Amino acid sequence: MATVVFFHAHPDDEALASGGTMARMADEGHRVVLVVATRGEEGEPVPGVLANGEALGDRRTTEVHEAASILGVARLAFLEYRDSGMADDPANGHPDCFWQADVEAATDRLGTELADEEVDVLVVYDSHGGYGHPDHIQVHRVGTRWAQRMDAAGGRPVRLRWVTMNRDVIRASIDAAVSAAEAAAAAGEEGWSDEAMLELRRERVESDTFGMPDAEITHGVDVTPVLDRKRAAMRAHASQIAEDSFFLAMPDEAFAMGFGAEWYVDPDRSRAGGPQRDDLLLE
Repeated sequence: MATVVFFHAHPDDEALASGGTMARMADEGHRVVLVVATRGEEGEPVPGVLANGEALGDRRTTEVHEAASILGVARLAFLEYRDSGMADDPANGHPDCFWQADVEAATDRLGTELADEEVDVLVVYDSHGGYGHPDHIQVHRVGTRWAQRMDAAGGRPVRLRWVTMNRDVIRASIDAAVSAAEAAAAAGEEGWSDEAMLELRRERVESDTFGMPDAEITHGVDVTPVLDRKRAAMRAHASQIAEDSFFLAMPDEAFAMGFGAEWYVDPDRSRAGGPQRDDLLLE
């Protein structure tokens, strides 16, 4: 059995990007380790979710513990950097934020967390962090540097995987969800809220900048057998994912189309028109 480390930037990233793969690998008997760089202090909380005086970072820490339990994570660790916020946010300049961290020093910190793990696979984001988030880009840099150090040391070989979004599938699933919602409205059925529809259309416009095209993706992991747990893990992040958000409000069929597979790239190999692998352990 393998030890697979999923290195993410904030609580909720694990559920959205790789929750199904984590659950599936845990079910198959692998050791799943989740390392989170920050506690998500700069997130935008869903209105009315936080109790009076409750710090968002504390709430998101609780949420990621719940999500990790749902997904079968054997160990959860934090690098204890501060959330950097979205690109061009003033929080990017905070001296304690992950974006400002020295890559070598952050790699040391990651190495300390993984010192007692016999890591077979390390999962980080693609080179632009999926959608350009500073902390995601930094996860890519730090995780890649750690893997390089392991290779240079001649120790246990570590397979690096980039978790990404399949922009072609995103576009198709959003189009299908919009069409279904419009058809329901035309039939006089109760549908999504106006706010959820606006969010969905906004995601459609932005989808061309998300992730990577299908032709460059080497691993498409089928997570339909554990899709209920992926969605439950997403729901655990109630401070960030509202119950009426398109993630949770879309019909089961549309959700399965959009989230029934998770996407990865082996940076050392080219798909070269060949089939995608269904297992992160496969070369």
